[in-house]
Amino acid sequence: MSAVLPSVVYQLGVGGIGGFIVGYAMKKISKLIVVLIGLFITFLLYLGTRGIISINYAELWKALEGLLSFAGQAATWLIGFISLLPFMGSFIAGFVLGFKLG
Repeated sequence: MSAVLPSVVYQLGVGGIGGFIVGYAMKKISKLIVVLIGLFITFLLYLGTRGIISINYAELWKALEGLLSFAGQAATWLIGFISLLPFMGSFIAGFVLGFKLG
């Protein structure tokens, strides 16, 4: 029992710290991506109002819905897989904390 405890504590500590770092970085990157997407859509709308391009809004919203549903399915599978492992459980806890504080 005493030989197992340091190994579990090590796995939880490394997983938690690693998860925190990754979560913090992911939140910062996701904010940048959201800003860039917003600027891109604003630029497209500007070009559309000037008559430079023609935007098919129905197809644009279909494409965005498809992308978001795929991301939701991938996240569901990933969360189910990660929750099975103790190391990854602490990684998720650190990730969530880093994401929240990022």
